[in-house]
Amino acid sequence: MGHSDTSMEEQLQKLWEEQGDNVGVPEEVRRLLNSAFAKVPVSSFPQLPCGKVLEISGNASISDAVHLLAENNIFSAPVKDPRASPSDPWSVQYIGIVDYASIILWVLEQAELAAAAIATGSATAAGMGAGALGALGALVLGLTGPIAMAGVATVAVGAALAGGAAAERGVKDASSAVDSLGEDFYKLILENEPFKSTKVEEITRSYRWAPFLPVQHDDSMLTVLLLLTKFRLRSIPVVDVDQGVVKNMISQSSVVKGLSQCQGRDWFDSLAAKSIHQLGLPVMAPDQVVSVDASKLVLEAFKLMKEKGVGGLPVVAGPDHHLVGSISVRDVRFLLLKSHLFARRSHLTVLEFMKTISEVEAQTGTSPPVTCVKTDSLGKVVETLASKNLYRIYVVDETTRLMGVITLRDIIGCFVSEPPGFFDGYFGGAFKEAFDKSSE
Repeated sequence: MGHSDTSMEEQLQKLWEEQGDNVGVPEEVRRLLNSAFAKVPVSSFPQLPCGKVLEISGNASISDAVHLLAENNIFSAPVKDPRASPSDPWSVQYIGIVDYASIILWVLEQAELAAAAIATGSATAAGMGAGALGALGALVLGLTGPIAMAGVATVAVGAALAGGAAAERGVKDASSAVDSLGEDFYKLILENEPFKSTKVEEITRSYRWAPFLPVQHDDSMLTVLLLLTKFRLRSIPVVDVDQGVVKNMISQSSVVKGLSQCQGRDWFDSLAAKSIHQLGLPVMAPDQVVSVDASKLVLEAFKLMKEKGVGGLPVVAGPDHHLVGSISVRDVRFLLLKSHLFARRSHLTVLEFMKTISEVEAQTGTSPPVTCVKTDSLGKVVETLASKNLYRIYVVDETTRLMGVITLRDIIGCFVSEPPGFFDGYFGGAFKEAFDKSSE
């Protein structure tokens, strides 16, 4: 923060002394940090390594969208309205930001629909042609590998299903031969209908996507931090108004990584040295945390993620809610690719599902959920989240009872607070509708 560091250090020290044993970040501390972040322009934030932002057209297929996201190793991208013209306002040009997790949950939903349609013989009524029944029918039967890739005729699917358990036993589970779950996921699911013809914009009605809320190069980092804390946004687009293009994306995780590199600076250390409990974290009480019991069905866990708009859940056991694991939306791929798991999806528990995943991922050194305790410092928690590329960390007591969850959004919220009327003039009110919706 330059030459004013000393005076800021003194002010912060005084404010914390006045705070005493009170829990939470003093409002005056946040105001002081607000003024510091207000002086840092968005243009000072590092550009993306690839030098450009990946955009997806609203009329791109689900298949194309997932391929693009996977190839570029990113989890979200702005979706452009194909009908909009360059002269339209930003709020018209962009539909929102597509989230990889939403697409994966939609894929699971389609697989479920196909399974139900085939089982009841109402596949045609459900509007599923032979193409859809090729990939999804194979999936329902537990076929993987080359057999599924070739597709299965509707008649063959029906005949095999009539054989019930015998058919399932007759199809050898090829999933053990799957080296790369990611690659097979795309081949098995996304090179077939309905994924090849369903457009990205069509599923926006089913899944509440993050709104497109941009900043400009001359905006301050305070605006970015406040947007990330005000809304459920994973990333903020940086737009060049003159060129009419999105020039950068600033994600929650990149901001927290940036904060972790500020150790040694007075303004950061004044917060980082405090325990999470002192700072009022976790925000939610233990009984407010969205979790899933290990004995519940795994399908219920994924449906809960969709309902609550979260990408992961802590898994608890017993009346005291001891943390026994975690489940992520990315784990859906195991359910779709492991034929024996999908066949048992209607009675597969979260615990059984987690055990299978841990066996599959044993070679990759997958570790149990990352946790902290309320006496840990904010600095330690920030370092853990940044170094492990995590979106959340679970707070437990000495008996591993789940006490709360701390997200990247919570971390950023420790450093800033929204001044009254701060967003009143944001983009000339062009995004008022998005603001109103997101504030509901």
